[in-house]
Amino acid sequence: MPVTISSIAHFVPQDIFPNSYFEDKVETSDEWIQSRTGIKERRFLMDGELSDMLLPAVQQCLSERGIGPEEIDCVIVATITPDNRFPSASATLQHKAGMINAWGYDLSAACSGFLYALMSGVGLIDSGTCKKVLVCGGDKMSSILNFNDRTTCILFGDGGGVALLERTEDKAIGIQDSILRMDGKGGQYLYMSDHGDGAKAPFEKYPEEVKEHYVIQDGQSVFKSAVVGMADVSAEIMERNNLTSDDIAWLVPHQANLRIIDATARRMGLDPSKVIINIDKFGNTTAGTIPICLSELHHEGKLKYGDKVILASFGAGFTWGSILLTWGIKS
Repeated sequence: MPVTISSIAHFVPQDIFPNSYFEDKVETSDEWIQSRTGIKERRFLMDGELSDMLLPAVQQCLSERGIGPEEIDCVIVATITPDNRFPSASATLQHKAGMINAWGYDLSAACSGFLYALMSGVGLIDSGTCKKVLVCGGDKMSSILNFNDRTTCILFGDGGGVALLERTEDKAIGIQDSILRMDGKGGQYLYMSDHGDGAKAPFEKYPEEVKEHYVIQDGQSVFKSAVVGMADVSAEIMERNNLTSDDIAWLVPHQANLRIIDATARRMGLDPSKVIINIDKFGNTTAGTIPICLSELHHEGKLKYGDKVILASFGAGFTWGSILLTWGIKS
């Protein structure tokens, strides 16, 4: 029996920061940001941590499915901004949400984190280890941004989404195929060093002061790799499943840059009307972009039972991938 997404929800902070917010911080403008990224505004969490964003999404997800938190067997949190280095974000969220029978773990794959976590959850269910797996993707990127660095601070936002995975007897729906890739050579182009050198520090030698470290990106190198990687893997998953652009109802791409999204859609032969875009409202929420997009699409009534959907992402690592699924939640 296939594994399907049986419920989905998301949360974004209420505080909106338009492009004009950055004009007195770095050399930029609304026109410059929009023309290069497609971003108009983003949300930042003024008070709280990652788990505080994921909690309301978890509660909504379970409520809409009509089950209690005690029914969850495992919770996976894809993030690069957990509340603490330890305990894990999954443990914190498990406690806050009352998922008393769940075990879980965090997964770090940056912008591809939700796809990696989704397929990890499918594996747990296929193996018989779990029946209900809650897959979360989200990041509080504002906590690791240098707001004096024009190349990064304008790109990101805060937010997250949650998907419930279960086995289904309906063979017409579910997660059908996936292609996940990684190339560690790309790590030099998008990364964040540890505070105070972390595990790189020599044995019993500690820094005299904690240095602040933030997201560092070589934008051109990341852009060039992302355009090729995300487009190639999305086209590949269509080809090996004998699908044409007419078969695909929606492309749900990672929201990093509008030009990368457009290049992926062109490679797939998709009409722009089939491509989900919310980068203009939320910026890049890293592991949160795809579940937020899916949740918005579902709750707006645009995602129909039986729709074939391709999820695609590219992120630090480099990590990238694509997932083919047939939507199974009836409106």
